[in-house]
Amino acid sequence: MRVLVTGIKGQLGYDVVNELNKRKHTAIGVDIDEMDITDSKSVESLITALNPDAIIHCAAWTAVDAAEDNIDECRLINAYGTENIAKLCKQLNCKMVYISTDYVFDGQGIRPWEPDDPVENPLNVYGQTKYEGEQFVQHYIDKYFIVRIAWAFGINGKNFVNTMLNLTKTIKHINVVNDQIGTPTYTYDLARLLVDMIETEKYGIYHVTNEGGYISWYDFAVEIFKLSRITDVTVTPVSSENYTVKAKRPRNSRLCKDKLEQNGFKRLPVWQDALQRFIRSLQ
Repeated sequence: MRVLVTGIKGQLGYDVVNELNKRKHTAIGVDIDEMDITDSKSVESLITALNPDAIIHCAAWTAVDAAEDNIDECRLINAYGTENIAKLCKQLNCKMVYISTDYVFDGQGIRPWEPDDPVENPLNVYGQTKYEGEQFVQHYIDKYFIVRIAWAFGINGKNFVNTMLNLTKTIKHINVVNDQIGTPTYTYDLARLLVDMIETEKYGIYHVTNEGGYISWYDFAVEIFKLSRITDVTVTPVSSENYTVKAKRPRNSRLCKDKLEQNGFKRLPVWQDALQRFIRSLQ
């Protein structure tokens, strides 16, 4: 299978290409230097020439706070860039995987979000533009997998785990919010599932994170330091009101993953195991 992967400089795109290669698929990885997804002519020229069987679209504007001050640019990438790719998938009749986010929801309540729950009020520009990307995918094609993830971490990019570990080099007391609840997603594990998906025709919207229950960012930080054997850092739980950021974050990022099993896909390993494997890879 010939598979085009966008955003290979990011942590997920990097892992997806590696997984495709392991399974002997033909992986073609691109980033902005090879294909600017906001340039419809560039997208059409490259994708038409490659004629892939599937596209795994990982490229995105992911700087959540910066998006609040760069609305047009964020929308150009997350929404209209996705539209450009979806149009070509329709033209070439190829499968498309679109990576979305828990941020499309308003973060209210405590019930885990179902894949078919209505999206009504994303809390920030990033979430809104990712949802607009979802709408373009659904408008143009039928052979799609929309995969919503949360709290991603991986070897080839910025993430919460790296941030916490880097902070310990200069800070010994760290405040972390304890009222935003969800589950992390290890991009190495996610990449394997995405390749499983494109090898099927079980299309639709899915929620994917690692297993192991729902936790707060504070819980996540405590486990990071525990598994890293860092004992000289104190972590204090604080409420979101005491942590000022430009973009509002959802308090409820719980995602229901039952649809995976219902359609024959394996759930990801527990997040503690994923985190331990990731930390070992750093060492």
